[in-house]
Amino acid sequence: MIKTLKSLSIVSTIGMIFILIGGALVTKTGSGDGCGASWPLCHGQLIPENITPELIIELSHRLVSSVMGITILALGILAWKYLGHIREVKFLSFLSIFFLILQGLIGAAAVMWGQSKFVLAAHFGISLISFAAVFLLSLLVFEIDKKFDTKSLFIQKKHRIEIYLLTAYTGFVVYTGALVRHVQADLVCGDWPFCKNNQPLAFADYSFEQWVQMGHRLAAAILFIWTILFFIKVVRNYPRNGIMFWGWTITTSLIVLQVFFGAMIIFTVLNLGIALLHALVITCFFGMLSYFILLSTRSALLEKNK
Repeated sequence: MIKTLKSLSIVSTIGMIFILIGGALVTKTGSGDGCGASWPLCHGQLIPENITPELIIELSHRLVSSVMGITILALGILAWKYLGHIREVKFLSFLSIFFLILQGLIGAAAVMWGQSKFVLAAHFGISLISFAAVFLLSLLVFEIDKKFDTKSLFIQKKHRIEIYLLTAYTGFVVYTGALVRHVQADLVCGDWPFCKNNQPLAFADYSFEQWVQMGHRLAAAILFIWTILFFIKVVRNYPRNGIMFWGWTITTSLIVLQVFFGAMIIFTVLNLGIALLHALVITCFFGMLSYFILLSTRSALLEKNK
């Protein structure tokens, strides 16, 4: 059964990445209406007659989400049944299934009845939470044979709190980034890092879309600086701890890549491949933060039991 759980966890984690990237692809290509106002069928048909690129993108995303929904449901149920004695398993199993269903319902509601752009912007963040739950559940499955045993790691309380805050703030930054896409503000600022002719104070006549774009850039800049500063703290306080050092090296490298791809979106005039890489990197970044939340909760339990 452990081998089955490992296989399911790998497929589910990779599948969730495809769901996230597929959702970003639907938004960036304007394919949300590719199947009309019907769900789960496409234009009310099992096999649509008029095939368009938008229809293929939207329908493919629905199919992948449906298949992965079954896989993740199986993973959650089996993990609950066979690994429920592990402290975090039941909670993560519930989260992975609940948020997967929630994102599906929001997507269906958007197709059939339409949604505010501010509501739709939350869709990617909800998918991220589902991905993080599946990712952590997968790590717990592989932890059974002690290949990823981190129970002896202790993270100081002040650093645990900062990890929680950094993760919550990342969720906010992700929301602002999704809002940029949904209000079609990707290219309203032709320069980078500032909006117009790289003048930092030329915001008096900004449009709503430009405010959204620059608000996201400011939020992302704060996240970038905060991550760098926390990495410095990790190097100073955990110099001999390989999990903390290399984990935060990877996390910091991801935020550097995220900023790079964010700038390249502007310089390449919204190249689709760059835009999807931008979504992929933030997914991995959030996954790493979620991993450190798991480690932090274990450290809190160790501290409580002392």
